[in-house]
Amino acid sequence: MALDSPKLHELLKDIKSGILQLPDFQREWKWDDQRIRELIATVTLDYPLGVVMTLETGGKKPFRPRTLTGAEAGRAVVPHLLLLDGQQRLTSLFQALHLDQPVRTVDDRNKDLERWYYVDMERAVGSSTDRDESIVSVPKDRVLRSNFARTINLDLSSRSKECGARHFPLSDVFNSDKVTAWQREFVKLDDENWELWAKFEQQILHNIRSFQIPMIKLAASTTKDAVCSVFERVNTGGVPLNVFELLTATYAGDSQYEQNHGDYYRLPDVWQDIKRILATAYPVLGRLEQGVDDGLSTSDFLQAVTLVNTWERKRTKPNMAVSCKRRDLLNLPLDDFIRLAPRVASAFGWVGGFLNEQFIVRQADLPYRTQLVPLAAVRAILGDQADETDTRELLTRWYWCGVLGEMYGGATESRFTRDVEQLVAAAKGQALSVPDTITEAAFLADRLDTLTTRNSAAYKGIFALLVKQGAVDWYHSESAFTPGSILQHAVDIRHVFPKQWLARHVPGDWRGNSIVNKTPLSYRASKSLTGSPSAYLQVLARETGTRPEWFDDVVATHVINPDLLREDDFDKFYDDRSARLVELVNEAMGKQTVFRIEVDR
Repeated sequence: MALDSPKLHELLKDIKSGILQLPDFQREWKWDDQRIRELIATVTLDYPLGVVMTLETGGKKPFRPRTLTGAEAGRAVVPHLLLLDGQQRLTSLFQALHLDQPVRTVDDRNKDLERWYYVDMERAVGSSTDRDESIVSVPKDRVLRSNFARTINLDLSSRSKECGARHFPLSDVFNSDKVTAWQREFVKLDDENWELWAKFEQQILHNIRSFQIPMIKLAASTTKDAVCSVFERVNTGGVPLNVFELLTATYAGDSQYEQNHGDYYRLPDVWQDIKRILATAYPVLGRLEQGVDDGLSTSDFLQAVTLVNTWERKRTKPNMAVSCKRRDLLNLPLDDFIRLAPRVASAFGWVGGFLNEQFIVRQADLPYRTQLVPLAAVRAILGDQADETDTRELLTRWYWCGVLGEMYGGATESRFTRDVEQLVAAAKGQALSVPDTITEAAFLADRLDTLTTRNSAAYKGIFALLVKQGAVDWYHSESAFTPGSILQHAVDIRHVFPKQWLARHVPGDWRGNSIVNKTPLSYRASKSLTGSPSAYLQVLARETGTRPEWFDDVVATHVINPDLLREDDFDKFYDDRSARLVELVNEAMGKQTVFRIEVDR
């Protein structure tokens, strides 16, 4: 790492020529008009502007480069430096001080503008506190108007008018021929202008021309992981760089691919196609619409690909580790990504179908998105073996142990790798024990009391288990829930003993919000859940045309004793349903729930 202090003028020339460019992971430039004016004022005062950071290329393209906005003429040049931090500042100065065209910017309401920048000479040579006000921007035609464009406040549409108004065009500041011509015309207007010009040249032009910018240069040998880390720490834009953006620029800069295919590799387009197919088939994996991309993320996909890639490499190089840390993702070769991406995309489609079978069909009901990463990787490795009965049972048990044991709530990368290796080994008969996630998972019986919101994976898990084991809606009672009817009838978690009833009969009882007192029901069924359970059961039976004793069978599909509802006995209901839910959890996890033992002291 080296520290340099080039003059602003030299940097702007390097931007124009293409010697200094951006790595393509940098986001687009668009500073507003006020920030540009404040930035120019800072330069004219020779105040510190902050350090910029660059990466030396060594004549190569570690990332696909692109020119700064306005410097498109330098695209064909292989850059010597890539700008990691300072894009907004340098692009603003380049456009305002170096280009002979208006700056495309926005106002404080984000409305597009085209502006020329001037300095009011009389104000500028006064007190430094007036410097911000001395920097003026005018429209593309260089005429500043007010009163719905009926009144002209400032006309700078010609050099003579600029001189008469004593407003110097900042786009000319580094063009000595234009500065000389402007000065000559300015002093001809009035001999007193010589004194103003002398002050202006000394206090303003000299500061701009001699202005230096501290620059940190990272060596060309700097690793991608380090570049990503440094960018996250110093990026003044406030938006952290993610691995996907860095890989986008890396893959796009792959000269071998470009040479073989006549174009660069477009990772975002590949991801958009994959996500669109997955999201269309399985809403639980998220949405991909205009302006919306949620659910399954680019990071999830890259981690799954990297897990498969490192697992395969370990087969030939046992000293390698199965891993999906950031450095592993950044070192994922393009050829391997191209080879594995279709297989992993298909594996995530299989995961979507697996979730449907668990009756987890909406993104809001998904306990852990992160748990899908190792599951997809395992499917990509095992292929059709994942559908064999024994393997399917293993994966299902592992999934529910992860959900109900709440194993994926913290740091997950190390669990990813263990689960992939251990699940594959167990499926292939190469392991004597079950995976750690199954062994370590535990569900405490009194955890039911604290499961009150969707913030808990176990809360969502029990909701899905109730549907999976055959719950029938209390209004649309023709058949058990299906993935389609869950969406069609807006099935959600509803209170069994209604909130109003609880407030009157057991006020302040925290058990009312527990998952024990909730069950999956349609929106229409929930409209009839008013009053006491004994009352609304009669209403629902009448609405559905079902005899009361037959309707009890429908209620029982929710792991509820209907007699306790007809007795309106909340205490007995709560204890009975808790025990029944514990049995449901035990069956899904394939192990017994842990009960706390109170010890007298």
